[in-house]
Amino acid sequence: MLLVPSWWCSLFFPGMANLMAPSRTCVFLLTGWLVFAVLASVWPELLASHWQAGGWSVLFFVLVDAILLLRSPVMDVVRQLPGTLPIGVWCEVRLRISNGNAWPLKLEVFDGIPNALDAHGMPRKIRLEPGIAADLRYQVKPKARGAHRFEACYLRLTSPLNLWQRNLRGGPETLIRVFPNFAAVRKYAQLATSHRLAQLGIHRKRRRGEGMEFHQLRDYREGDSLRQIDWKATARMRRLISRDYQDERDQQIVFLLDCGRRMRTRDGELSHFDHTLTAVLLTAYVALREGDAAGLLTFAGDQRWLPPRKTRTALNELLQTLYDLQPSTFATDYLAAARICMTRVRKRSLVILVTNLRDEEDDTLLPALKLLRARHLVLLVNLRERSLEQALEDPVLDFDSALLHGAVHEYLDQRRKSFERIHAQGVLSMDVLPEQLSVTMVNRYLALKRGGAI
Repeated sequence: MLLVPSWWCSLFFPGMANLMAPSRTCVFLLTGWLVFAVLASVWPELLASHWQAGGWSVLFFVLVDAILLLRSPVMDVVRQLPGTLPIGVWCEVRLRISNGNAWPLKLEVFDGIPNALDAHGMPRKIRLEPGIAADLRYQVKPKARGAHRFEACYLRLTSPLNLWQRNLRGGPETLIRVFPNFAAVRKYAQLATSHRLAQLGIHRKRRRGEGMEFHQLRDYREGDSLRQIDWKATARMRRLISRDYQDERDQQIVFLLDCGRRMRTRDGELSHFDHTLTAVLLTAYVALREGDAAGLLTFAGDQRWLPPRKTRTALNELLQTLYDLQPSTFATDYLAAARICMTRVRKRSLVILVTNLRDEEDDTLLPALKLLRARHLVLLVNLRERSLEQALEDPVLDFDSALLHGAVHEYLDQRRKSFERIHAQGVLSMDVLPEQLSVTMVNRYLALKRGGAI
């Protein structure tokens, strides 16, 4: 948009230099009048009177249109959006803009979207009839967790004669918080209710037998033992009724979360750390549904401790603890983290250590695993870089690509030897791609639960 010189705007509208600007129509009109002035200077006897009349007419319409625009009230803008958003998920935002004028308004609307959010559907051009409110809907996708602020909405109002444009701000500022992707938890809950967890790739099976906790009564099935039959319920219902059992619910799971610089790795839109938080939330939710307690300890950066709990508010407390946590630039010291964990977690637990391994970190990793293994069942979860697999899939076309292939193979061989040393310590391990982490971790937890390891 072409901006009018500040001295010109101040001459006619003192104090409004930063709010008013001529539209393209106004610029074309004034340009035509100036061309007419040049022609009038060439043929003054023929065109001078017409040029003066045209100039007064242009000035009249320009002033009247500007006054009408300045008298326009500020638009009433209301923004509706959730107070919490999941990272990496498109969410809807609604803007309601009301026109209190006696004439139609033409507006360009651009919401004050934080830089940490991608937006689809902005800016928008609308026409508002008198006394009418328009509902604008657009999509945002958070790119970073933490607290972010929507500024007041930006409005560009066009005058009734299309000669002026005025910039306004409307609506309040809105504070939002971007959490790890809890949409996976919501989807799990929905599918679990309808017994369709296989759609997520989660294999949910309940183990029955002696030494298990009573779960529910159900109709007799072929293969049930006579010990499972509830004879009182059978007599009452007049059909065979069996008792259903599930694993005992008195265990706890502790996530030992690496916040060091290795977790800043990013293969796609989300970092390894963001994928990890999503997996931690989903696994904690499943553990709480199973009756286990879930806790968290972070290290190699901002150290946060959430004791294992099995209350209804445990998942919300975990969300509040993690939503603004960011990976640091510090190196990872596994042994120091293990010592803190042993001090704070006295009861035998399933400790899930989530990290991004490098071969040069074995000096602290193996002693840390040995220390944790003395009391706890330890599951080491490593995030594998997709770039390594992509490098091996690319064809070898020249000397540089051959060197890259050789380096990747050597690196993977060192990592394989690292895992062999880890397995020799009696530690369970997983090596998965970030996008597969959530489902794989939940399945591994359920498998350990079914197997009676925890």
